[in-house]
Amino acid sequence: MKYERKAHDSVHAALASDDILCEILLRLPEKSVFKLILVSKKWLHLICSNSFRSSYHSRWRENVHLLGFFVCNFLYLGRPRDGFRRPPWEPALPLLSTCKEGDDLKFSGILKQLGYFIDSSNGLLLCGRHPMTYYVWNPITKQPYQLPQPQQFYRSLCMAFVIEDSHDNAICYKVIRAKCVCKPVDVNTVSIETFSSKTSTWKQSTLTCSSSFALCPRTVATVIKGVVHWFAVQRNLAIYDPYLGLRRISLIKLPAGELSYDYEESVLGESSDGLLQYGQSSTLGIEIWVLEKEQSSNSSIYKSTHSGERWILRHKLNFRAMWKQNPTFTEHSKESQILSFLPRNSESVFIRSGSNIFLYDFESKRLEVVHYQGRGSSISWDSSKIVPYFRPTWPCSSYVNDLTV
Repeated sequence: MKYERKAHDSVHAALASDDILCEILLRLPEKSVFKLILVSKKWLHLICSNSFRSSYHSRWRENVHLLGFFVCNFLYLGRPRDGFRRPPWEPALPLLSTCKEGDDLKFSGILKQLGYFIDSSNGLLLCGRHPMTYYVWNPITKQPYQLPQPQQFYRSLCMAFVIEDSHDNAICYKVIRAKCVCKPVDVNTVSIETFSSKTSTWKQSTLTCSSSFALCPRTVATVIKGVVHWFAVQRNLAIYDPYLGLRRISLIKLPAGELSYDYEESVLGESSDGLLQYGQSSTLGIEIWVLEKEQSSNSSIYKSTHSGERWILRHKLNFRAMWKQNPTFTEHSKESQILSFLPRNSESVFIRSGSNIFLYDFESKRLEVVHYQGRGSSISWDSSKIVPYFRPTWPCSSYVNDLTV
């Protein structure tokens, strides 16, 4: 009896230690961890914390739930006064829903209040009307937050949406607007304006590069671990880390490829091992690379040549071989192109063929059709960006869901 009491006290003391408790929880499958948030408020806050979530996803693959695909038509977003006008029957923020939760969002009426789709991250939506009106919508609170009007007017711009980790687990973010110069001028600077949810204000600054460059207009950055990656002209990638405080941009050349040399579509994403991955497709097929840092290199990301990093080809897919290996879908084998990566995933990719969307698995070489609700035939695919919208499955504490800080 005395031994049992001593063992019980030892277990209780161990579970009272956050470090030991975390180490135990990190070894459990996701469903078991989610059930344990009911044990106490302490366990709820620990499991929902940003630090524990990051540690857990470094050991286990993150699960995400696809709600559908947002359609962003560049002809309407930030159009000039004499530009194309959206027909009254066409919604400003179309959602090709893939599940009941997506249907509920689509018919809730909230999307009509947000303008046009710009980007999403961790379930948060960034929408609005360029160049002065922006909203951030939180799927937890179901409430939109209108950002203050920017101070700078950019006729042509690109964006970035950065979700930040915070010590108190509050949802914090930055919205970055970067000016794009359409004329062929030799400049090595770019004007940006950054909104921070912590201060609720915009701040203007100028970024400098060691060589001349220009950002591609009407694009949205891919953000990995807080670092912003923009497409730039002449097959360059512009990289900016807003947390170093250096106000500098570095450039790296995108890989040329063989199968997809004459590419028509290109996308960025984050690989399973936390690296930047780049994919491009031509009428022949898809090639996907990851940007790896050489072990012997101590180079900064702000060296203009990026001599310490190199592109490694990870996947090559021939479209003709893909359709031959999946004969069920041969009637869909129209001109195909890469559509998007999945979050922190290197094994699968979304592919579009006509108005059909497929999920391709590189390991099994299997093609799976993604069924969606919406008028795909009415979409102007050539002038639109089709972006998958995921809701993270990781639980959030009801005590830390304040979006506006």
